[in-house]
Amino acid sequence: MGRFDKYNVDLKGLKVASLNLEFDLDNAFFRDIDGEEFQKGVVKASVTVKKNRDIFDFSFSLTGTVVVPCDRCLDDLEIDVETENTLRVKLGEEYADEGDIVVVPEQDGDLNIAWYLYEFIVLALPMKRVHAPGKCNHEMTGKLKKHSAEHNNDEAGDEEQSYDPRW
Repeated sequence: MGRFDKYNVDLKGLKVASLNLEFDLDNAFFRDIDGEEFQKGVVKASVTVKKNRDIFDFSFSLTGTVVVPCDRCLDDLEIDVETENTLRVKLGEEYADEGDIVVVPEQDGDLNIAWYLYEFIVLALPMKRVHAPGKCNHEMTGKLKKHSAEHNNDEAGDEEQSYDPRW
């Protein structure tokens, strides 16, 4: 049994018109998925699958907290996540991502949603991930100030700056 087998949804074997699934995504899930954005968190995932003839409509509701590195000081930063997403899936000849519809090979008949769960969380994160003012690692912010352009300009005072005027 694989690490992500519990996230397989058997589309061919779906007998009911609607299926509700619940998952608790924890540090082990995020570590195993090995994503680039983060590897820690606790997120509750509710997934509803509705079968409409040949199309399967997935509705994802994700709430929880993930731990990402702060963009400024690189210390851990907890970010709350609350997002709702949808995914449309149909069975076909071979796997394809046709814009708004994912095609799953009919011979396989199942879809593993583990990566979609991770991606929807990543999409819910803000672009800028920094601690509240004054909460960053003081040692790191001191080093950043020491090497910043503003700090270096202040030290230069009235001396002529050494830069290429063409730029």
